[in-house]
Amino acid sequence: MEVPKPKCLEKPLLVPSKLLMGPGPSNCPLRVYNAMKKPLLGHLHPEVLQIMDEIKEGLRYLFQTKADVVCCVSGTGHAGMEATIINLLEPNDIILVAQNGIWGERAAEMARRHGADVRVIEKPAGDVFSLEDVESALKEHNPAVLFMVQGESSTGALQPLEGVGSLCRRHGTILAADCVASLGGVPFFMDAWEIDVVYTGTQKVISAPPSLAPIAFSGRAMSKVRARKTPVRSFYFDIGWLANYWGCDGTPRKYHHTIPVSSVYALREALSLVCEEGLDSLWHRHHTCAQQLYQGLSALGLQCYIPDPVKRSPTVTTVTVPDGVDWMKVVRYFMSRYQVEISGGLGPTANKLWRIGLMGYNCTTENVDWVLRIMKEALENEKIKSNL
Repeated sequence: MEVPKPKCLEKPLLVPSKLLMGPGPSNCPLRVYNAMKKPLLGHLHPEVLQIMDEIKEGLRYLFQTKADVVCCVSGTGHAGMEATIINLLEPNDIILVAQNGIWGERAAEMARRHGADVRVIEKPAGDVFSLEDVESALKEHNPAVLFMVQGESSTGALQPLEGVGSLCRRHGTILAADCVASLGGVPFFMDAWEIDVVYTGTQKVISAPPSLAPIAFSGRAMSKVRARKTPVRSFYFDIGWLANYWGCDGTPRKYHHTIPVSSVYALREALSLVCEEGLDSLWHRHHTCAQQLYQGLSALGLQCYIPDPVKRSPTVTTVTVPDGVDWMKVVRYFMSRYQVEISGGLGPTANKLWRIGLMGYNCTTENVDWVLRIMKEALENEKIKSNL
């Protein structure tokens, strides 16, 4: 044969155990891992459809919504972003993107590729938008859609969303929110805040493996989708088909695609753990651990990248790299010595900071203490110092 069998596949699969304290993914609880060992079933078997229905109820609780269309896109958070944009926008529709980090940049790029008229309002990395900023931009641009990121994981900023939905309804605009790095770690109320579309990822606070993007469309958003003059450009991301497959439209389910069944098991179990703890407790745990981390970093002489604590997301803390310290050497020290992951900056914050994640299963006081201990040790190591 011209192509021989690869030697690498003759070896057993070896995967080390690591503590993932970066901006995602987070580690999974044992119950979630064990759920993935359940027998594989067909993607339209009644048992799988029942599990999907249970996931929808868990997501309604997590999103705090009574919307009919609550489901998952098979893919990661980027799939949720693209599904949001491709369903809401037709060619030349105006979308206003509130951009203060890489995820606003990604949304704008996706919208351009789909032929939308992209308008951008910007804030420096780490800053957030006020209601006055939003209202002024809505008046100026009159967009069909406003896209905002609640938890900007590239900068650690937490965007307030309360009140934005009311402004959008006053101006006839659909509000879409990216909550990939924030949902579950901070309060979020889709219905009460009048948010039309929200999506997240399973691998952050939910603490399931990356593979699904939970998403919800309000009745108002679905009316816009149904009023389209052109078909949704992607069959795979078509929310009409997805809503049917997930049993959201009251009609018999039709085959759309083969859902990742084992990941569905994992998400169901992860949502069960969320419901057992309760949202109030989950939000409080993330707040408390973040405060512990801030205090510990300050004791080490380190500064949070975002000076105003109100603007910080508890799920991803950004830390300014001190002068004379090589940020990459610190990241490598964490991993090589202790198999612990923290990350550097991303997009506008590359080479400027570290990102420490406190999400879901990994958000514990013990893990905060462990990260602070390693950070102290790393900063005291002479080999970490950069050559100035």
